[in-house]
Amino acid sequence: MRSNGSIHTRLSGTTPQGVWLSLWRDQLAFSAFPWPKGTLTAVRSLEIKRQMDPSSIDEVSALINDTWRADGVRPLNDHLWLDLREGGRKGFAGVIVRDADHDHIVGYCQISRGNESWSLDLIVHPHHRYDSMEIAPDLITAALDIVASEGGGHVHWWVFEPNNIHRQLARNAGLSSGRHLVQMRRSLPLSDDQLTLITDFTTTQFRTGVDEDAWLTVNNAAFSSHPEQGGWTRDVIAARQAENWYNPEGFLMHWDHSSLAAFCWTKVHRDTDPQMGEIYVIAVDPTHASKGLGRRMTIAGLAYLAKQNVPLAMLYVDADNAAAMSVYTSLGFTPHHRELAFIGDVAAK
Repeated sequence: MRSNGSIHTRLSGTTPQGVWLSLWRDQLAFSAFPWPKGTLTAVRSLEIKRQMDPSSIDEVSALINDTWRADGVRPLNDHLWLDLREGGRKGFAGVIVRDADHDHIVGYCQISRGNESWSLDLIVHPHHRYDSMEIAPDLITAALDIVASEGGGHVHWWVFEPNNIHRQLARNAGLSSGRHLVQMRRSLPLSDDQLTLITDFTTTQFRTGVDEDAWLTVNNAAFSSHPEQGGWTRDVIAARQAENWYNPEGFLMHWDHSSLAAFCWTKVHRDTDPQMGEIYVIAVDPTHASKGLGRRMTIAGLAYLAKQNVPLAMLYVDADNAAAMSVYTSLGFTPHHRELAFIGDVAAK
């Protein structure tokens, strides 16, 4: 049954061959696959949505909030969250599992196209994690089948503090361990000695409607091969600027005459306990590398965050980025937790 951009089926059980589900998009069949045996039960149903209606967005948001409260970490990175909030852009799909005995959705998986790759996130309601090995495989299978139907590609599934269940799910889906991301934190404010490093260092705030093209040029050059941060467009940055947290005063730019040499984009989290300031995105134009700009931009960003009366600063960095890890450690950051990307290449169908 198709309605509001979704595909819905109610499973009445499994057969020795599994359950075959024909999925339709734009009135053309784009996939058919055997459902793994012994997974979704007779009381559960699965929906695949290419466009999210307001009611479904509210349901998924409730699931995110329940999981956030249980784990202390919000599911969905910013790219996935904005895709959900906007109801689904090109390359988006949301997969929802419902249980007839519960008003809330019990599982959700989202796939979103990024910079020549796909990002995947999976959420099982905290009250249903004892059924994770029944619920999660169906969500992952449906999401990866959508990737295959759209030409295939490289997939990242980010997991906060992965356990053996995550590893088994990844292996069963043909994914293996890939990038490690470290969240690092430090207290604010900075010491006077650290602040002296930016005494004669000049930054200006981002001029919304003026600096977008210059920023995109530097960002996309610095993150040319990055799966989430690279390949940004004006539409992508406009979506961030439309968020309630966006404040151009905390979007710091350092210019070399008329050319943007480096930037530090900060974000203040008022909904965490304690409140935190984040070095959201920071980069140096590759033509200005090895000049110490990264360290000074970090200090400038932290000095701004301290003025926002937040006691703690945090950032994310790839664990294998030795140069960045060294800079952040020297500035007093210490690791708080790790996230792991399970990765794989999905063939086209």
